[in-house]
Amino acid sequence: MAFSTAGGGPLRAEINITPMIDVLLVLIIVFMVVVSMSDEKGLQAQIPQPPTKENSAPPPVRTIVIQVAWSGDKQPPGLKINEENVSWDKLHDRLFDIFKQRAERIAFVKGDDDVAFQYVADAISIARNSGVERVGLLTNTGPERP
Repeated sequence: MAFSTAGGGPLRAEINITPMIDVLLVLIIVFMVVVSMSDEKGLQAQIPQPPTKENSAPPPVRTIVIQVAWSGDKQPPGLKINEENVSWDKLHDRLFDIFKQRAERIAFVKGDDDVAFQYVADAISIARNSGVERVGLLTNTGPERP
């Protein structure tokens, strides 16, 4: 007895994809239902509250800004530490007093456009010698002068 195949060639197995697609669609629907049933929506946010009348005192100033202000031709520029006038010879002592009890030793130096950079560099050097670990430079953010 002999067996014969209709096509005469080897047998080939083919995968039926229709049941796989049905399983995939069922899984997608299940995940969509599970996600929509979760109680948490979004992230927790802390909304800023208006200040109370009891606490009307301003917080202490933490940012130290050394301003090198132009004071005229052939004169050394003036110095300010957070709007407090300071002379060049007292700058080291004043900065040392400010930063001796602080854990955060960061200061910013802001120089006027007309001030020579040498004065700004001197202010940075004095600040570093006074205990400031990081010095940042501030620029004018307003409209340019004519």
